[in-house]
Amino acid sequence: MSDVKELALEQARKNGGKLAVVSKVPIENREDLSIAYTPGVAAVSSAIAEDKNLAYELTTKKNTVAVVSDGSAVLGLGNIGPEAAMPVMEGKSALFKRFAEVDSVPIVLDTQDVEEIIQTVKMIAPTFGGINLEDISAPRCFEIERRLIEELDIPVFHDDQHGTGIVVLAALYNALKLAEKNIEEIKVVVNGGGSAGLSISRTFLAAGVKNVTIVDRFGIINEKEDAEYNPYHKEIAKVTNRDFLSGDLSVALKNADVFVGVSAPGALKAEWIQTMNQKPIIFAMANPTPEIFPEEALAAGAYIVGTGRSDFPNQINNVLAFPGIFRGALDARAKKITMEMKVAAAKGIASLVPTEELSTTNIIADAFNENVAKVVAESVSQAVK
Repeated sequence: MSDVKELALEQARKNGGKLAVVSKVPIENREDLSIAYTPGVAAVSSAIAEDKNLAYELTTKKNTVAVVSDGSAVLGLGNIGPEAAMPVMEGKSALFKRFAEVDSVPIVLDTQDVEEIIQTVKMIAPTFGGINLEDISAPRCFEIERRLIEELDIPVFHDDQHGTGIVVLAALYNALKLAEKNIEEIKVVVNGGGSAGLSISRTFLAAGVKNVTIVDRFGIINEKEDAEYNPYHKEIAKVTNRDFLSGDLSVALKNADVFVGVSAPGALKAEWIQTMNQKPIIFAMANPTPEIFPEEALAAGAYIVGTGRSDFPNQINNVLAFPGIFRGALDARAKKITMEMKVAAAKGIASLVPTEELSTTNIIADAFNENVAKVVAESVSQAVK
């Protein structure tokens, strides 16, 4: 890991970041100049002034996404501010280009005020065909995304929430095939009540899971308890933990089929896996140190283990989702990214591992599978209403 960090610093020093602006048109002589800029450009601007929708055909809006962060919840680094968040947003933009040929611009904001963020994104929105919110802390991220979805006519997607939920659902589909379990009959425990945990839970419910229990730092989220939940925990409590369990993670895991961790290193004890149902499925995604390491989970009886790391089998990686989702949304000129589109994307990702190739160490496609973005984009486009 230290070698990777040193190489990343060396790369950043050498290149001064990961991105550059490259012109699509030649500017080598006076005629080129007159076409690319004045006077020729006036014809393009005049056409758009008469019909704003032409911006999708005549400008970079058709293929450009803003990657927006306030630096408040960056990777595993926390609230490190906009300048320090910039390398991550540059990386995200590089992934958009590499995996889906989507152009994107990293934008970091020197404010963590909800209203200022919303207004700023609304003001820059005419430039872009979509907005990817990134590394904004909960619960502010929920309100920011909700308002922007309501107030903009281009797709808005908070990848920390929904990208994770989509890829975990894809992994779940294939894990259940191997375990020979029905999605409507399983019991799922999600450890972590932040943005990712709540989105995973909602995505699972939309996909047909009936029994989801969420555990946060204060214990199992329970609608009947008089806890000081934030509005988003109160909302999710109405549709999860229908057995009204109280207690900690060890209580929630008894007779569970699936553990999903988006929480903290070491949060899952080996002995708790032994209380789960037959063929327990463990998705331990805390990074870089998971809730339990795969070898320990397998020794305790886990059937399938996935993590967020590339050095273990079954890496659950957001890069499988977000490039193709925006590719599909941009191609279909979608105004919103709906739950139907997210579930369709998950099914598309799951389909990339043929049934005959499924195994307990191969339930999810590799990020460098060249078909990923294409399949996800087609799945999303077909789900646009």
